[in-house]
Amino acid sequence: MIFPMTKTPQAPAEAAPQLKPAFLLASFVAGLFVAPSGGAAEPACAPDALGVSRVIDIDRAKGAAVGLQTYPRTLDLRDHEVILTFDDGPAGPTPRVLDALAKECARATFFLIGRNAESLPALVKRAAAEGHTIAHHSYSHPDKTLRLMSEEAAKADIEKGIAAVDKALGAKSAPFFRFPGFADTPELVADLTSRGYTVFGSDLWASDWSKMTPKAELDLVLSRLEKNRKGIVLFHDSQGITAQMLPEFLRELKKRGYSLVHIRPGDTPTPIVAAGPDWTSTTEPIIAKTLGPKARLAPQTHEHQHGAQEAPKSSEP
Repeated sequence: MIFPMTKTPQAPAEAAPQLKPAFLLASFVAGLFVAPSGGAAEPACAPDALGVSRVIDIDRAKGAAVGLQTYPRTLDLRDHEVILTFDDGPAGPTPRVLDALAKECARATFFLIGRNAESLPALVKRAAAEGHTIAHHSYSHPDKTLRLMSEEAAKADIEKGIAAVDKALGAKSAPFFRFPGFADTPELVADLTSRGYTVFGSDLWASDWSKMTPKAELDLVLSRLEKNRKGIVLFHDSQGITAQMLPEFLRELKKRGYSLVHIRPGDTPTPIVAAGPDWTSTTEPIIAKTLGPKARLAPQTHEHQHGAQEAPKSSEP
């Protein structure tokens, strides 16, 4: 999803692994965003599983842009609450990510690349059937980013991605979107939020696009989480090191007293907290450096929201 932006993640050519009977579409109801909670029986969780402590509904009628690394506001989480998000799938490592989440009865939100969803629809259906929220990350994850495309071309790529994910899912996906490389524009954000989409940045990330060992990634993301104490965490289910690291990370969350929060579309106001007055974007300087002169000035108009309590400043990458 993110830096560096010189390679565009793509789904592997090989077919997705065989699915277990429990993941058949019989658990689906057309139009649902996640697997139904009141229909098919939920799998039994181990007594020491991480599980989900609560669910936050994201207003599907009123869009917003959240995540302190890009926007001066985020979801209003309690101390030691974590939201797990994954970008760039479905891909080869995705089944191992889903296995790790299932073992801990944990739920996450997957921001899918449309063309990957076309290639691996079985994994899209599996993720939704296991209760995860299915969201969007453009169709092509363009190397030059949506920011450097014409507004018309960028909107077309976004819409093509939404349609591809919905087709692979066989149902309507969540009105959640994350910009590839966080390289948004005020016009694109305004278009999405006006249509009820919530644009997600992140509060901290695992830097799993960098070359490192699973242990190094684990130590890095835990150190950032301990500094922030809560937040929307960004991983990539396209990264093998994340798939290897995830089981231990979920166990560490439980051991360190963190609670998992799941997000889904709803009909109540989204709980949002504003950044403090010293807020600065973590992503914008990196985007400017990565894109160089091509980035133009790409001015950000992410104004603070008034009337909300302040959230802590986002940690540096």
